[in-house]
Amino acid sequence: MRPLSSLTPGERAVVARIDIPPEQRGRLLEMGLLPGTPVELVRFAPLGDPVEIKLRNYHLSLRKLEADKIQVH
Repeated sequence: MRPLSSLTPGERAVVARIDIPPEQRGRLLEMGLLPGTPVELVRFAPLGDPVEIKLRNYHLSLRKLEADKIQVH
């Protein structure tokens, strides 16, 4: 496993684990970012934060700090 933030643009992976505190995790779960969900890293913002991913046919921007704590395989 490795962090979501380690993917390169266009690379795909599957969410394995979300190591984010429960009060922040709920927001991600509501948006469909669940273990087992396929994701694709679309791009990094010019300064590397936020990170844009694609999941379930829509795009989602995450803080790099959040992407660092989402484990994928």
